[in-house]
Amino acid sequence: MTLWVVKLGTSLLRGDTAATIEGYASGVAAAMRRGDQVVLVTSGAVGLGCQKLQLPKRPDTVVALQAAAATGQGYLMALYERAMAVHGLSVAQVLLTRSDLVDRRRYQNASGTLQQLLAWGVLPVINENDALSSAELRFGDNDTLSALVATAVGAHQLLLLTDIDRLYSSDPRRDVNAQPITDVHHPRDLKQFEAGAGDGGRWGTGGMTTKLAAARIATASGVTVHLADGRDPARLAGLLEGDRGGTVFHPHPEPLGNRRSWLAHVLVPEGELCLDQGACQALLHRGASLLLVGVTAVKGEFEANRPVLLRDPDGQELGRGLCSLNSSQVRQALAVTDAKASPVVVHRDALVLQDR
Repeated sequence: MTLWVVKLGTSLLRGDTAATIEGYASGVAAAMRRGDQVVLVTSGAVGLGCQKLQLPKRPDTVVALQAAAATGQGYLMALYERAMAVHGLSVAQVLLTRSDLVDRRRYQNASGTLQQLLAWGVLPVINENDALSSAELRFGDNDTLSALVATAVGAHQLLLLTDIDRLYSSDPRRDVNAQPITDVHHPRDLKQFEAGAGDGGRWGTGGMTTKLAAARIATASGVTVHLADGRDPARLAGLLEGDRGGTVFHPHPEPLGNRRSWLAHVLVPEGELCLDQGACQALLHRGASLLLVGVTAVKGEFEANRPVLLRDPDGQELGRGLCSLNSSQVRQALAVTDAKASPVVVHRDALVLQDR
């Protein structure tokens, strides 16, 4: 049994959306009949809302975007429900915002709900809650959301279906010398491709940059990621049978566990701790916890047990974790130079390093 997360972008749901979704549904249903489990992350609510409202272009304001999403989301789900019902399968709508995942308990609840739906043989259809989420609580794109969902449910494979056949060294629509990339074997290799990533176009919010970010998140958690051309809905059936995508991002050789992945990719840091070189070496090479004696400065205001960035002496991000003290306590303690009484500021079990 393979657990798949499939992400469909807005660009794939233009034109005859009903027929397109029916094509994808056929491939998903075949996989589920074989005993595989599938989670679908779909864009399209804003685009369908714009179509129904006959808007000449995608709205520019948050309120208008939310209104368009509210108009289109119900229609989008009706199309998925109708398409899967033909195959005797049920769907469940799941709308998420970042606030649903930043709290550890709510993250576990969301994961448990999805696992139960899969156990029941139901297809979870997930979208960001565009109609209500405020800017600071948004993922901003469903590529990132799909990677976080893949991590939360322990997926084996993540399929990012888009309107381009694979990753290239630069944007092939602008550079005739762009070279195709068939395999990426380590998340660190993704960095060299980001400069050539394109934007998402007029109707989409996610471009190649967000797909690379999604690949980094998912592969760091042990998920194989396929970037594939999804313009022909029939292509999905082959991918779910084991065909490879145009570019395959291979999982990290030492995957993060569920909790560390949550720390690394879901939480939004609320402050920063600047570290001396000795602390950096202890974290990188000895698997130590961060002690107060290794902190040189604190930035921002945060409560205890909230996420913070850890920066090395050059200002580069070393990692992130949950700080056991609030920002005021850290500042007060920094005035005391008693290394023997140095408390643990970030425990190693609540810490994840940027470059493992």
